[in-house]
Amino acid sequence: MSLPIQQAEWGKRKFMPSRPQRRGFLVASFCAGFLMLAITVAYAADDHNPYAGDAKAAKAGEFEFRINCALCHGLGAHGGGRGPDLTRTQKKHAHSDAELFQVISNGIPGTVMPANGTNGQGVGMTDEEIWQIIAYIRSIEVKAPANPVGNAAHGKELFYGDANCSLCHMIEGKGGRVGPELTGVGGSRTRASLIDSVRNPSRRLAWGLTESTKEFPQEYETITVVTADGKQIKGVALNEDNFSVQIVDTNEQIHLLEKDKLRSFQKSRESIMPQYNADILSDKDLDDIVAYLTSVGTK
Repeated sequence: MSLPIQQAEWGKRKFMPSRPQRRGFLVASFCAGFLMLAITVAYAADDHNPYAGDAKAAKAGEFEFRINCALCHGLGAHGGGRGPDLTRTQKKHAHSDAELFQVISNGIPGTVMPANGTNGQGVGMTDEEIWQIIAYIRSIEVKAPANPVGNAAHGKELFYGDANCSLCHMIEGKGGRVGPELTGVGGSRTRASLIDSVRNPSRRLAWGLTESTKEFPQEYETITVVTADGKQIKGVALNEDNFSVQIVDTNEQIHLLEKDKLRSFQKSRESIMPQYNADILSDKDLDDIVAYLTSVGTK
């Protein structure tokens, strides 16, 4: 009985690599793994998109963009209020293809731009799909005009002066709080949409708080309430649930109210912002204000 056992043990031992062989195998495995990692990193960090100028890849990237990016950046990448307009050649957080790749892959800390696969929309994308999205973005970029429209310096004077924009809106910590903060709006919205927001403020209400945990932020809807003691309060909703509403009124006072204690509660999609037609604000002055917003938002 001992011989078969010895033979079996020998069978196990004779196929076991020696210590030098095991060391060599581990070194080879490490080198191979390191080489694959280096290739992957080099591929991802390469400033040149392997699909640059590839119309077929750009078309595939458009499909991926609609699934994963359009919720925030809008269809056509023209900006959706939450995410910036990506059709501009000049971008705030990325310039090269490699930087765009890193932004899409890892997100932007401190903003609502999530890392790839963590936003609850679409699915996690492969490196190839990210490069295709970048090819799509590059294919729809519109270069800034050689002679930009509007005078930003005069626009700033109007914003804080005769146009009265700063009574309700804040830029870089200066201004009012009734309307949305506008520091970054010039980088997230197109010129046409900014003009439309001034001329037709009720057509598309602005979004309010944009928290990473909020799928759809609160809109700047107009709220009119009458309290139990007969006081009327009119302002915009900052937050609302089934039981309470938080309102900032036209005097910038914030009210937290319980709905069941109100005499009346009315909500309207008519913006509290007045409509600035050409008789109140000329096209030239509006161009200057938009130029100022763009100069701040694209820093």
